[in-house]
Amino acid sequence: MKLLKYSCLFIILTALTSCGIYSFTGADTGDAKSFQVNVFQNNADLVEPGLDILFTNELQDLIVNQTNLNLTTSGGDLIFEGEITEYRIAPMTATAQNTAAQNRLTISVNVRYFNTLEEEKDFEQRFSFFYDYPANAQLVGAIKDEAFEVIFERITQDIFNASLANW
Repeated sequence: MKLLKYSCLFIILTALTSCGIYSFTGADTGDAKSFQVNVFQNNADLVEPGLDILFTNELQDLIVNQTNLNLTTSGGDLIFEGEITEYRIAPMTATAQNTAAQNRLTISVNVRYFNTLEEEKDFEQRFSFFYDYPANAQLVGAIKDEAFEVIFERITQDIFNASLANW
């Protein structure tokens, strides 16, 4: 029984190390040791106070949690910067009385990614996502918190996939 257990362990370890160390998040950080996320300024026509800091913190948290990179305030091997370019609330669906049944919050972010070790991986790209909520509800409190959570989760994951995922 012990021989079978050790044989299985040996086979698994050999399989994992023969192809290099595998990252279950798919992160390809190369030789990078650190990253920095500069504050994403809110340049949208409609400005939501504090949105810039909330988004910047969400992106930092995602990278910290899904890589082994160290967060730094300057001189990072990988640099994320950009601006929030859109914060828009628009009616989406109508009722029989020609009033809005749902509103949609859309947030768009322009991202510049710099890999100081492999410059061919640099890019500038726009990321966007939305959240629909009932038209009779105000975008405050729990509804706003949920909207930001859903939107930020999608946008930050898209940024991560574009910059560091090795799919």
